[in-house]
Amino acid sequence: MNQLFFTPNIENGLARLDEEESRHLLTVLRRQPGDPLQITDGKGNFYDAEITEAGKKYAMVRILNTISTPEPPARLHIAIAPTKQIERLEWFLEKATEIGIQEITPLLCRRSERTTIRHDRLEKILVSAMKQSLQSRLPHLNALTPFKQCVQRATESRRLIAWCPETALPPLKTQLHGVADTLILIGPEGDFAPEEVTLAENCGFSGVSLGPTRLRTETAGLVAVMQVAFQTT
Repeated sequence: MNQLFFTPNIENGLARLDEEESRHLLTVLRRQPGDPLQITDGKGNFYDAEITEAGKKYAMVRILNTISTPEPPARLHIAIAPTKQIERLEWFLEKATEIGIQEITPLLCRRSERTTIRHDRLEKILVSAMKQSLQSRLPHLNALTPFKQCVQRATESRRLIAWCPETALPPLKTQLHGVADTLILIGPEGDFAPEEVTLAENCGFSGVSLGPTRLRTETAGLVAVMQVAFQTT
């Protein structure tokens, strides 16, 4: 599989690629009807297909074969405060998707540097990273969510909050015993406010450390993803 295309629009053995995917397929790669290609629906399936119709703004393909991939043994959910420089959050999204993550929540905290995001742009970054890393599952990107709402609605059996108190917290890796759905909270550059930490603890979250140095938000997020991913592989 050299190149992967994405579309959720698959029905009755046919798939329709959107304008952007179609332009790359037909204009950049100069593919023609009858040519083969590989696509994913982002829901755990790969498809061998062939082009049946090349329109100006779309391409239709016929599904020839379906390969379903297994669900991950556990879900990893990172809730992370968007960075002031949005490119740093975009970098995190790209790398976390490449490594393997199932859900991401942009987190609105008391000390957040950014209070708005472009959800459609961030979604495109996830799709691109999924295709580049030849994966079949697109991480779910939630809307920008207030901290209180996120912690009170958490359903994961393992709930962790990474922050930097004066006294040392247990390292993240020591809290990853067994396989379990995991939610890790990553705060803004100014860290979580004390009342946010208290609220999280009251909602069943345990404090963890991501290392001996103070990390930027996007670095902390990626360190968390890597430690969980390597623990479950």
